[in-house]
Amino acid sequence: MTGVMGEETEEVLPDVRKDERPTRGRSLVGLGLRLLGIGPLLILVLLVVGISLWTPNFLKPGNLGNIAAQTAVIAIVAMGQQLVILTRGIDLSVGSNLALATVIGALVYRQVDSAPLVALAMIAAGAFVGAVNGIIYVFGRLPHPFIITLATLSICRGLALALAVNHTTMRGMPDAIARLGETSALGLPNSFFVVLVVALVLLVVTRVMVWGRWTYAVGGDPKAAVEMGIPVKLVLVSMYVITGLCAGIGAVVLAGRTGAGSPLYGNLLELDSIAAVIIGGASFLGGRGHIGHALVGAVMIGVIRNALNLLGVEVFYQMIAIGVIVVLAVEADVLRNHLEARARVLQAARAP
Repeated sequence: MTGVMGEETEEVLPDVRKDERPTRGRSLVGLGLRLLGIGPLLILVLLVVGISLWTPNFLKPGNLGNIAAQTAVIAIVAMGQQLVILTRGIDLSVGSNLALATVIGALVYRQVDSAPLVALAMIAAGAFVGAVNGIIYVFGRLPHPFIITLATLSICRGLALALAVNHTTMRGMPDAIARLGETSALGLPNSFFVVLVVALVLLVVTRVMVWGRWTYAVGGDPKAAVEMGIPVKLVLVSMYVITGLCAGIGAVVLAGRTGAGSPLYGNLLELDSIAAVIIGGASFLGGRGHIGHALVGAVMIGVIRNALNLLGVEVFYQMIAIGVIVVLAVEADVLRNHLEARARVLQAARAP
């Protein structure tokens, strides 16, 4: 009887351990996924705390206002970039698009001193370029949006230089646009409220409207989205139009802040916007991410650059720092995908 009992005990214990291992492993993987999910925000908080201890001037209201003003354009453009990355795409033309929009706004201002018309001209110019990108990519059946957006990057920059008087900065903007970029309210720059409005609108579009759910479906699995009857082509085109709109809105903010339009604006903005999205925690694989990722990434870039400026670090070292952070963010995305795959395996192991 004892031998029999001993044999029964040896048979039961391994089964218990087998049941415990997947549960423990799944818990650890779940914890890792949650930490990676809030990782960018946590890093931003730690950065702010560490920098404020290192340089007391960082938390002064004037400096925080400068950070908000300096990151407004990147944040607005990055939110548009977030949408095309969500659908497995990319838009390399946003910087040149913004420059062209400011030049068009300056040309309109020379004809009529009307803030609504000047702002509308810049936003419409940005949306038009975005529509061209989306239509040619989708209906031209290009293998990747990299091709057309790289082309429009060059085209828009060339047009901006050709249209700008004497091929240089064109001074002058309507007073209302200048106040939008230069003045503040409630202790915050007016551009901050523009970022807030754009974020709220895009949040409604992506989280409340059916169109937003279609966007996630297209980014997650385009073939399945087609089978479900989702208008994939129209969804893709609309994302590039919205990205162009964001570039146009960013042009209004930048033109107001500088009081001018210039074909030289937006240099490397496409890289900053992509970096903000990836640093914020979105995925290049598509189907995952939200507007908060772009905002967190944009603020992180602004905080790092501001801190390095306060510490007297040269600009080229700032570029190196941003590049290193982008690499780390991409590796974090790879790790998150690995953990998600591991979680699916453990879940399948627990299934009866």
